[in-house]
Amino acid sequence: MKKIGLWLGLAGLLGCLNMPAMADGLLMARTDNQFPEAMTLLQNAISSRGYKITRLQEVNENLAKRDFKSDMYRVVYFGKYDEVKSVTASYPELIPFLPLNITIFAEGDQAILVASHPRMLEIYFPDPKLKPIFERWEADTQAIMDEVREAK
Repeated sequence: MKKIGLWLGLAGLLGCLNMPAMADGLLMARTDNQFPEAMTLLQNAISSRGYKITRLQEVNENLAKRDFKSDMYRVVYFGKYDEVKSVTASYPELIPFLPLNITIFAEGDQAILVASHPRMLEIYFPDPKLKPIFERWEADTQAIMDEVREAK
């Protein structure tokens, strides 16, 4: 029985290797700015594109409870109120995916930004009316991350 379980586990693992890597669904950027400066740059880049920061979530305490050492780790939620209200009125199934967010954390003297790729939503919500919205969210998120990465 142990051999069958081992083979099933191995088959499952190999099956997962054929699936797209999680990184394919992520936008990532690294900046040479330290966390405090990168955090300020991120908030400014979000605001300059007409988005409102709706929440800054600190996750350090929860990470520490799991013995993960990080003193700088935040999730920045942002959106455009009227747009989120309009989109979720027509597509309430999008509610769990909004507002958009970018995770920022320190790694040594640098900061890393990670966000879910907004166009990945097209897989689950193929309505052609949503495509331009997802494309704009992708472009805006990428521009925000590029601005933070390129700032000196």
